[in-house]
Amino acid sequence: MRLILLGPPGSGKGTQAQRLIHRYGIIQLSTGEMLRAAVAAQTPVGLRAKDIMASGGLVPDDIVIGIISDRLDLPDAAKGFILDGFPRTVPQAHALDELLKKKRLKLDAVIELRVNESALLERVENRAAEMRARGEEVRVDDTPEVLVKRLASYRTLTEPLIHYYSERRKLLTVDGMMTIEHVTHEIGRILAAIEAADAKPSKKAARPAAKAAKASDRKASKPAKKASAASGKAAKAGSGGPKKAGAKKAARKSSRKAVSGSRKRPAGGLRKAAKKAPKKAGKRRA
Repeated sequence: MRLILLGPPGSGKGTQAQRLIHRYGIIQLSTGEMLRAAVAAQTPVGLRAKDIMASGGLVPDDIVIGIISDRLDLPDAAKGFILDGFPRTVPQAHALDELLKKKRLKLDAVIELRVNESALLERVENRAAEMRARGEEVRVDDTPEVLVKRLASYRTLTEPLIHYYSERRKLLTVDGMMTIEHVTHEIGRILAAIEAADAKPSKKAARPAAKAAKASDRKASKPAKKASAASGKAAKAGSGGPKKAGAKKAARKSSRKAVSGSRKRPAGGLRKAAKKAPKKAGKRRA
């Protein structure tokens, strides 16, 4: 399963990503962690990124794509992955598509966790107030002021990805305002439907197979038809054919005529002899 989770800060992407990792046995690809690992391993891409990161600059997309490419070649990525923090822009999404195409991999789904921004701000404010009340220190990046800036950056850079993946029929939206369990259940239902659809053979693939089967059946039936026609001819030839049958009928008729004629002639001769017999007897008496 190869997935991308989209959603603004505080939408719960991290929580759902961890649950998907355990469920499907896939890995989470965080661009920040991958960059740090590449730098530590001193890979060619990591060395390029090291100086840029040290100066506080943004790592170019081609370097990030190179790091992702190297990571996807490792054995633990064979079952799938969840991309975290990448892509953030449409050009990055296009570069990712090209990378997956070269590796002959398919992105299964892009899941958007849609939330209410005002509700997110209220959550952060309440959390910060509760932490202060307990005497705990509030994280610098977990304040309403920081969240407002991060939400604005998300709307400008990342929200266009929703339209990008929607056009490619990869986007699936889940209500991120539900409870964590409900969000997990909904994501699981969506992914189960995708797996079931991939398991079924497509109708387009089934049609050529059916045509090929019909064609083979026709070819197989032709010799059988020829054989039956040949056997019929042989049977007709063995029985003498229609002409011999007619000759037999004619012979039967002639034999019947001969028998009837032989029966009639003796009867006529006996009658003539009977007529002549009294005359000869009369002559003898005289």
